Amino acid sequence: MFNSKDKKELEELSNSSNTIGKGTSIEGDLESYGNIRLDGKVVGNVKTKSKIAMGESSYLEGNLVALNAEISGEIKGTVEVAEVLLLKPSAVINGDIKTGRLIVESGAVWNGTVKMGAVVKDIQIGKESGSKERTA
Repeated sequence: MFNSKDKKELEELSNSSNTIGKGTSIEGDLESYGNIRLDGKVVGNVKTKSKIAMGESSYLEGNLVALNAEISGEIKGTVEVAEVLLLKPSAVINGDIKTGRLIVESGAVWNGTVKMGAVVKDIQIGKESGSKERTA
């Protein structure tokens, strides 16, 4: 398993914060142990072992895998959140949702299916996907 040095390093990584500001556009996959704040545009998959907060101006075209998520922007892709997914009034989701718990505020929109309460596996960061998809 992990020794105390590895545990401390993982704890430090999960406490880190990453910000993609409004007007910023990224093409490619994003993976992080820490929190992500997205106000810009990402075309690619986003995966975090922590929380993602997507602002009203945010746009994600790809799949999202996170421990927790608060969405105010738009997603075109599958959303998998291990614990709590919060859809704010300006959220627009075009894709399926799989989450432990779902909170939907009035005005939020999603087109797809929702599966709640499912046991979600550990989120794998930095590992290549083989024939089996490794997600939350």
